[in-house]
Amino acid sequence: MKGSLSKSGDDRATLKNFTATKLIFVLIVIIAVLIFAANAGKILVQNGPQRSDVIVVLAGETEYRPALALQLLDQHYASRVLLDVPTASEIYNIKQLQVAQQYVNSLPESHSIDICPIEGLSTKAESHDVARCLVHEPGTKVLIVTSDFHTRRALRIFRREIPERTFSVAAAYGPTQFGTHWWRHREWAKTCVDEWLRLGWWEAIDRWH
Repeated sequence: MKGSLSKSGDDRATLKNFTATKLIFVLIVIIAVLIFAANAGKILVQNGPQRSDVIVVLAGETEYRPALALQLLDQHYASRVLLDVPTASEIYNIKQLQVAQQYVNSLPESHSIDICPIEGLSTKAESHDVARCLVHEPGTKVLIVTSDFHTRRALRIFRREIPERTFSVAAAYGPTQFGTHWWRHREWAKTCVDEWLRLGWWEAIDRWH
């Protein structure tokens, strides 16, 4: 009888310890998730422009990215700019390539800017198009300009896909689309979640193909 009671007590103690361990584990996981969530926006952003031979403005957003590239050009981060423009995109039945060329022609820095036609629909595919445009560019140092939330993924992709070049990145901030405190606005939250999904896909699958 005493043996049974002792065994029962030991079982209860073991169950109690197991429950306490599970509770501690769950709390640690919750804290880790909260810390990650609080910093998820900041982790996406890398901003470390370096003096380079050419600035490449990635296709997509057309207000803040080109504006930042012009600032960097004026600050002598590079002497040339390549503006990525999708070949298939149209704006009210006008080819975006045509719109982009008109924009470039209107700039006082137009002699230092060329358009790089982009056919790819992903950042990885875009890097291959950029590689072709870089063939005739002197030097090996390239400064990527893209939206702040896209900087980490873009830099990883370009470094892997074009290993013969040295890349740095500058973050263009567009307050209507993204902020590091992503939980404050619905659009910021959507952008943050979408970019983490894309980054996860790249790291888990796309980079290995």
